[in-house]
Amino acid sequence: MNELVRQHTALDDSDLEWLHLLVSEWQLLSDLSFADLVLWVPTLDGTRYVSVAQMRPNTGPTSYQDDMVGHLVPRGRRPMLDAALDEGRIVREGDPEWREEVPVRVESIPVRREGRVLGVIARNTNLLTVRTPSRLELTYLQSASDLAQMIAAGTFPFPDQQVDMDASPRVGDGLIRLDADGIVHYASPNALSAYHRLGLASDLVGHHLGEATAELAPSRAPVDEALVKLASGWAPREFEIEASDGVIQFRAIPLKPKGTRIGSLVLLRDVTELRRRERELITKDATIREIHHRVKNNLQTVAALLRLQARRIGSEAGREALEEAVRRVGSIAIVHETLSQNLDERVEFDEIADRVLAMVAEISPGKVSGRRTGRFGILDAEVATPLSMVLTEILQNALEHGFREGDTGTVEVSAVRGGSREARLLVTVQDDGVGLPEGFDPHRSGNLGLQIVRTLVEGELGGSFDMVPAPGRGTRVVLDIPVQTQK
Repeated sequence: MNELVRQHTALDDSDLEWLHLLVSEWQLLSDLSFADLVLWVPTLDGTRYVSVAQMRPNTGPTSYQDDMVGHLVPRGRRPMLDAALDEGRIVREGDPEWREEVPVRVESIPVRREGRVLGVIARNTNLLTVRTPSRLELTYLQSASDLAQMIAAGTFPFPDQQVDMDASPRVGDGLIRLDADGIVHYASPNALSAYHRLGLASDLVGHHLGEATAELAPSRAPVDEALVKLASGWAPREFEIEASDGVIQFRAIPLKPKGTRIGSLVLLRDVTELRRRERELITKDATIREIHHRVKNNLQTVAALLRLQARRIGSEAGREALEEAVRRVGSIAIVHETLSQNLDERVEFDEIADRVLAMVAEISPGKVSGRRTGRFGILDAEVATPLSMVLTEILQNALEHGFREGDTGTVEVSAVRGGSREARLLVTVQDDGVGLPEGFDPHRSGNLGLQIVRTLVEGELGGSFDMVPAPGRGTRVVLDIPVQTQK
């Protein structure tokens, strides 16, 4: 819609925002009307109309099989559009049109904002299945007529209320029509079922909806005055009521077709099972986070015990082996600490890589600095945990064997996501140290750290690992790992 409006019309950004607000709400009008809606806006030169949006009803058959968005129609070909635009009124005159042997009633509703008519909604009703309307259908149609008059007057949609139509109740979920005093004039079967879920034992028609709702809702006071007003539809609001047996979501829409409130529409939906599942997920997420937190604490305890043991060992080789184990346990603990702060089993690995780099740099025998370039991105825990250990081993190996006491240098970790939907991760660790010994083969080396790297990269991560001399000086380690497509 943005592109069509800016390319073909003279509307400014504030007008376009109003049209977006209208389109976010007009599923309600379409469902109440049992009709298709097409939004036509006059072009910049005023000689044509361009259709910028379209909506089909959930409550009846469509009258348009094709997509109308982007169509251009010369002014004069559809007189009802011209009349609605020029006169600023709802136009219903005219005989039904025949489209592929289907009779269609066409009406035109001007879209007004701050006294100006921005465009026209063509309301197209398929008459092929028309029959004697029920009370529910009559209530729908009357409510649609009231909303159409509010659109023509520029009082609907409500500019201070942003509605998420995917989450809000819809017409078919349950509808109640109130008079100006908040008395129920009509309640659909679904709406009545929702109130029975709250504990209502009688019918709703003839009762004051706000008072009836306040009596059903749990409250310490005899009557919740705020709830009475909300449920009476005095203002456009969304709210929920939770009783012992159910949770009901409400949306109140005041009806002011001629500027004065004549009543309200209340849409409602039983969301009991939805909220129950949400609470289960929240509980599950909290449990998972707590597990990761406890694992992290246990790993830190193990690391502390290993550190204490290392201080008591007289053998230098034994002390170094335990210190290496401390760093390996620490790298896993970092992943679990990050997972304990997330809502899912994915982590932003850049932060983990930076912490591993800082942790390993503490063992540097000289003045060696470390840095990271590129982005690892978000990784699943099943990738992040072994990758953190691999990174720890490679960095530890580079600092221990690439530099001597007093040396200065740099170790750089770079990460690049690539492939289809960034499904592969290329990690390069390069130092400018002394380089590899003559004839060194990383795939046959008996070094424990490199054995761990090979096992994790090739066995657990399903990737490839190589260690080669860096251009000029030092060593380069390259990892190519398949990862999830989550960005």
